Amino acid sequence: MWSAVLASSPIEVAGVLTGIACVWLAARNSIWNFPVAIVSCLLYVVVFLQARLYSDVGLQAVFITLSVYGWYEWLHGGPQHRELPVTRTNSRLWLGLSVVGLAYAVGAGFLFQQYTNAAIPYWDSTTTAISLVAQVQLTRKKIENWILWVLVDAAYVAMYWHKDLYLTSGLYLVYLFLAAYGYWQWRQLMLRRPVAELTLSA
Repeated sequence: MWSAVLASSPIEVAGVLTGIACVWLAARNSIWNFPVAIVSCLLYVVVFLQARLYSDVGLQAVFITLSVYGWYEWLHGGPQHRELPVTRTNSRLWLGLSVVGLAYAVGAGFLFQQYTNAAIPYWDSTTTAISLVAQVQLTRKKIENWILWVLVDAAYVAMYWHKDLYLTSGLYLVYLFLAAYGYWQWRQLMLRRPVAELTLSA
């Protein structure tokens, strides 16, 4: 195991460092999480192609797009085009995200199983679907994104360990704790705001 960690490619190491940085910045409610996230995603496109985790390759491309969108939304998505506040996810957004996430998990899992040499197609597609839902919530500053990240990061720890990506598995363990920290941080921000503002729609 340790020999595999020490043999990790420079690209994976750079992905780990930028990945930790972007999640820490997001947990701290810093707009700089988005440009750092874009760099990290580009690095992991290469890592996941080499590991044959095709769903995760696609996920990085989507994350880059969502990072650009989130960058704008955090700056101008609030009332009167001001900074976006932290709020809760309403039932309509939950329903829409759940339907899209389930459809992706089942559909992509089937396609990867039938038409590619994906290593663990349904596990891969399900974690990808949950990650997409969480990332959309993050772009809109919905506090529940951190709960989903805790769950999916735990699954990623096991998946990447199984694929002998030990350094990346360790990264997602760090992500798990950062997600818990992010939830606590954002909850503190919400507690400082009037109750009426906490149920704003998406």
